[in-house]
Amino acid sequence: MLKEFVEKNHFNFVDRVDSWEEAIRIGCQPLEADGTVDATYADQIIRSVKAYGPYIVIIPGVAMPHVQEHAAGVKKTSISFMRIKEAVSFDANDKDKDATLFFTLASCHHEEHLANIQKLSMMLMNEALLADLMEVETAEQLLELHEKHLT
Repeated sequence: MLKEFVEKNHFNFVDRVDSWEEAIRIGCQPLEADGTVDATYADQIIRSVKAYGPYIVIIPGVAMPHVQEHAAGVKKTSISFMRIKEAVSFDANDKDKDATLFFTLASCHHEEHLANIQKLSMMLMNEALLADLMEVETAEQLLELHEKHLT
Protein backbone atom coordinates (compact mmCIF):
# COMPACT_ATOMS: atom_id res chain seq x y z
CA MET A 1 0.00 0.00 0.00
CA LEU A 2 2.84 2.45 0.77
CA LYS A 3 4.25 1.77 -2.67
CA GLU A 4 0.82 2.46 -4.19
CA PHE A 5 0.69 5.85 -2.46
CA VAL A 6 3.93 6.81 -4.19
CA GLU A 7 3.06 5.27 -7.56
CA LYS A 8 -0.32 7.03 -7.65
CA ASN A 9 1.09 10.26 -6.18
CA HIS A 10 -1.44 9.90 -3.35
CA PHE A 11 0.59 11.43 -0.54
CA ASN A 12 1.29 14.72 1.22
CA PHE A 13 3.80 15.81 3.82
CA VAL A 14 2.87 18.93 5.77
CA ASP A 15 4.54 20.74 8.66
CA ARG A 16 1.39 22.17 10.22
CA VAL A 17 -2.17 23.23 9.49
CA ASP A 18 -4.43 25.78 11.13
CA SER A 19 -7.39 23.44 11.65
CA TRP A 20 -8.61 19.90 11.20
CA GLU A 21 -10.76 21.17 8.33
CA GLU A 22 -7.65 22.36 6.51
CA ALA A 23 -6.01 18.98 7.18
CA ILE A 24 -8.94 17.20 5.52
CA ARG A 25 -8.82 19.52 2.50
CA ILE A 26 -5.07 19.01 2.06
CA GLY A 27 -5.44 15.25 2.55
CA CYS A 28 -7.99 15.15 -0.28
CA GLN A 29 -5.80 17.10 -2.73
CA PRO A 30 -3.93 14.09 -4.17
CA LEU A 31 -7.25 12.34 -4.78
CA GLU A 32 -8.65 15.45 -6.43
CA ALA A 33 -5.55 15.88 -8.59
CA ASP A 34 -6.05 12.60 -10.43
CA GLY A 35 -9.85 12.69 -10.55
CA THR A 36 -10.48 10.08 -7.87
CA VAL A 37 -12.74 12.60 -6.13
CA ASP A 38 -14.00 16.04 -6.98
CA ALA A 39 -13.61 19.17 -4.84
CA THR A 40 -16.88 18.54 -2.98
CA TYR A 41 -15.57 15.41 -1.26
CA ALA A 42 -13.51 17.26 1.36
CA ASP A 43 -16.55 19.39 2.24
CA GLN A 44 -18.65 16.23 2.66
CA ILE A 45 -16.11 14.80 5.10
CA ILE A 46 -15.99 18.07 7.05
CA ARG A 47 -19.79 18.25 7.28
CA SER A 48 -19.88 14.64 8.45
CA VAL A 49 -17.28 15.20 11.20
CA LYS A 50 -19.15 18.31 12.35
CA ALA A 51 -22.38 16.31 12.48
CA TYR A 52 -21.07 13.11 14.09
CA GLY A 53 -17.89 14.13 15.91
CA PRO A 54 -14.32 13.01 15.29
CA TYR A 55 -15.23 9.44 14.30
CA ILE A 56 -12.44 9.58 11.72
CA VAL A 57 -9.73 9.41 14.42
CA ILE A 58 -9.59 5.63 14.62
CA ILE A 59 -6.68 5.33 17.07
CA PRO A 60 -4.63 8.04 18.77
CA GLY A 61 -2.49 9.73 16.14
CA VAL A 62 -4.31 8.25 13.13
CA ALA A 63 -7.27 9.67 11.21
CA MET A 64 -9.16 7.98 8.41
CA PRO A 65 -11.19 10.74 6.74
CA HIS A 66 -14.10 9.33 4.75
CA VAL A 67 -17.83 9.44 4.27
CA GLN A 68 -20.19 6.64 3.36
CA GLU A 69 -19.55 4.41 0.40
CA HIS A 70 -20.69 5.77 -2.98
CA ALA A 71 -20.51 9.37 -1.75
CA ALA A 72 -21.25 12.08 -4.27
CA GLY A 73 -18.08 13.31 -5.91
CA VAL A 74 -16.22 9.99 -5.67
CA LYS A 75 -15.19 8.63 -9.08
CA LYS A 76 -12.74 5.85 -8.04
CA THR A 77 -11.89 3.78 -5.00
CA SER A 78 -8.56 4.72 -3.48
CA ILE A 79 -6.65 5.94 -0.40
CA SER A 80 -4.26 8.83 0.07
CA PHE A 81 -1.68 9.24 2.83
CA MET A 82 -0.67 12.40 4.64
CA ARG A 83 1.68 13.03 7.53
CA ILE A 84 1.53 16.31 9.43
CA LYS A 85 4.48 17.02 11.73
CA GLU A 86 2.41 19.04 14.21
CA ALA A 87 -0.58 17.06 15.47
CA VAL A 88 -4.05 18.19 14.46
CA SER A 89 -6.63 18.46 17.25
CA PHE A 90 -10.16 17.24 16.60
CA ASP A 91 -11.21 17.71 20.25
CA ALA A 92 -9.38 20.15 22.52
CA ASN A 93 -10.51 18.15 25.55
CA ASP A 94 -9.29 14.77 24.30
CA LYS A 95 -5.66 14.34 23.19
CA ASP A 96 -6.55 10.83 21.95
CA LYS A 97 -8.42 12.64 19.16
CA ASP A 98 -5.23 14.31 17.86
CA ALA A 99 -3.82 12.98 14.58
CA THR A 100 -0.62 13.25 12.58
CA LEU A 101 -1.29 10.45 10.09
CA PHE A 102 -4.22 10.73 7.69
CA PHE A 103 -5.44 7.95 5.41
CA THR A 104 -8.20 9.50 3.29
CA LEU A 105 -10.56 6.91 1.85
CA ALA A 106 -12.64 7.28 -1.29
CA SER A 107 -15.02 4.49 -2.19
CA CYS A 108 -17.24 3.69 -5.13
CA HIS A 109 -16.51 -0.05 -5.51
CA HIS A 110 -17.41 -2.23 -2.50
CA GLU A 111 -14.90 -5.06 -2.97
CA GLU A 112 -11.98 -2.71 -3.67
CA HIS A 113 -12.96 -0.61 -0.67
CA LEU A 114 -13.01 -3.67 1.62
CA ALA A 115 -9.63 -4.77 0.28
CA ASN A 116 -8.21 -1.29 0.99
CA ILE A 117 -9.63 -1.32 4.52
CA GLN A 118 -8.14 -4.76 5.11
CA LYS A 119 -4.68 -3.68 3.87
CA LEU A 120 -4.84 -0.50 5.91
CA SER A 121 -5.89 -2.41 9.03
CA MET A 122 -2.95 -4.79 8.64
CA MET A 123 -0.58 -1.84 8.30
CA LEU A 124 -1.96 -0.12 11.39
CA MET A 125 -1.61 -3.29 13.49
CA ASN A 126 2.13 -3.26 12.77
CA GLU A 127 3.34 -1.10 15.66
CA ALA A 128 6.87 -0.74 14.27
CA LEU A 129 5.54 0.41 10.90
CA LEU A 130 3.14 2.82 12.58
CA ALA A 131 6.00 4.32 14.60
CA ASP A 132 8.06 4.70 11.42
CA LEU A 133 5.14 6.33 9.58
CA MET A 134 4.95 8.93 12.36
CA GLU A 135 8.44 10.05 11.30
CA VAL A 136 8.32 9.71 7.49
CA GLU A 137 8.95 12.91 5.50
CA THR A 138 9.43 11.91 1.86
CA ALA A 139 8.12 9.60 -0.84
CA GLU A 140 11.49 7.85 -0.82
CA GLN A 141 11.08 7.10 2.86
CA LEU A 142 7.61 5.65 2.18
CA LEU A 143 9.20 3.29 -0.34
CA GLU A 144 11.92 2.37 2.17
CA LEU A 145 9.25 1.55 4.75
CA HIS A 146 7.45 -0.57 2.19
CA GLU A 147 10.65 -2.58 1.69
CA LYS A 148 11.39 -2.73 5.42
CA HIS A 149 7.96 -3.76 6.67
CA LEU A 150 5.79 -5.04 3.86
CA THR A 151 7.89 -7.19 1.54
